[in-house]
This record gives sequence, C-alpha cells and structure tokens, in this order.
Amino acid sequence: MAARLPQDPELFTEVHDRYFAAIYRYVAGRLDAQTAEDIAAETFLVAFDRRATFDAERGEVRVWLFGIATNLVARHRRREARHYRALARVSAAPVVEGHESRVVASVAARRLLPQLANALSRLSAGERDVLLLVALGQLGYEEVAAALGISSGTVGSRLNRARKKLNLILTPEALDE
Repeated sequence: MAARLPQDPELFTEVHDRYFAAIYRYVAGRLDAQTAEDIAAETFLVAFDRRATFDAERGEVRVWLFGIATNLVARHRRREARHYRALARVSAAPVVEGHESRVVASVAARRLLPQLANALSRLSAGERDVLLLVALGQLGYEEVAAALGISSGTVGSRLNRARKKLNLILTPEALDE
C-alpha cells in the first residue's frame, strides 16, 4: 500500500481510515480537543497534498503521519505551553457521581493533572515531543526518530532526560500537594 500511495489518491481514504484515530489520540494528548481535531484533519490534508513526496523506502506511512502531526503541533507550541501552564493552575475538578472504581480513578487522575501539566511544561520542546510520541503515540524509538527526523540515539537521550526531569518534579511530596 505505501509504495502505491503517491500514484493512487483513492488509496488515501484507506490511509485516513486506518490512522486517523491514532493521530487524533496523539494530538489530543497534547492540545485541547477542538485543536486536536483540527490538527488531526490538517495532518491528512498535508499528507494528501504531499503524497507524491512520500518515500516508502524511508519509512512507514504511520510514522510519516506522526511526523507531520508533530510538525503541525510545533506550530502551536506557544498555545500548547500556555495550555499546560493554565492546567497547572487549575484545581482538581469536583467528584462526578458514577461507578465507584471509575470515580476513584477519575478523581485520582484529575488530582494529578495540574502537577503533570506543570511538569510537562518544564520539559524542552524536543523532550516533550519524544515523550508524548512514545507515551501517547505509542511509537518505538526508531519510529520517533523517523517522525522527528533525528537519530534513535537522540530519541533515547531526550526520553531519558525527560524521564529524569519528571522524576525530579513529580516527587511523592509534590503529588500530595
């Protein structure tokens, strides 16, 4: 399929159907839902317009799409940083009635959201990109490297630095605040 993509525009419907949800989840983990929807859609518009430049020998369609999405998110970098800073200032949301285990998980996650957002805002753009491609995009080192146009060694270094910073910032004491 990947090799035929540049010559067969109708094949792009299959690409969209196969990868849209994964791209959306990745972007939604970084930006608000409306912007994520816009960027996910724009990712496929850009990919369709640039399908003639896709080289199947250089990587998978999925990795190419994650690279495009990451570049589009980078254009919204200031907005993303403001978003994380705002989340860090927000207090935990009130408990929502419902099934006990879901409520407990939801409350715990909401309680940690400001601290996590603050910690993510303290990472460099490169560290945040690598961490979120691995965590939200579920890409491997080689795939992240291809998506960002960096070496897999750089991916490992950035991920290691990001994890160390998060471990320093997200201490048990900080999470209890």
